[in-house]
Amino acid sequence: MQMQDTQVQYKEVIKKCKDLYMKKATDYGTSWRVFRPISIVDQIYIKAWRIRQIQEKGIQKIADTIESEFIGIVNYGVIALIQFEIDEKEPFELSIGEAKRWYEKEAQEIENLMVKKNHDYGEAWRDMSQQSFVDLILVKLLRIKQILANDGQTTVSEGIEANFIDIVNYGVFALIKMSEIENNI
Repeated sequence: MQMQDTQVQYKEVIKKCKDLYMKKATDYGTSWRVFRPISIVDQIYIKAWRIRQIQEKGIQKIADTIESEFIGIVNYGVIALIQFEIDEKEPFELSIGEAKRWYEKEAQEIENLMVKKNHDYGEAWRDMSQQSFVDLILVKLLRIKQILANDGQTTVSEGIEANFIDIVNYGVFALIKMSEIENNI
């Protein structure tokens, strides 16, 4: 596949994720604004760990699909990045329009970085397994937890935001691959 195809697929996945985010914003408002970084890490962790358990056990007892869990991972990753951008003194409640604008801004920045990384890595993610995406997400979460424990300080490593960006991209890549399997591509 060419990069252009990846960007089309990427945009389709982000649109699906944003659609759910917007529906939840309509139902719940932006109640997620109360989350501190560690709480978002834990929300993503729960979803990634559930996917891993289903992968390892081969069965699931709750109807929520692996796809819906990856969508949640993507959306919580975007939410984390929005939280870093909005001053914590700002009101918790954003208008639907503001919530959408923030999501689109962060999603575009994440996509821009994906394009650059995809160029350098030659779309290596296409040869990766769903299991690897989950493991990489879990590693990134553990790294974020350690950075938070170090009061946000790193000596040579990427910061918290870079790890959330990677988490979002791994989630999107997993969803692209799932879509390809579903559509026999």
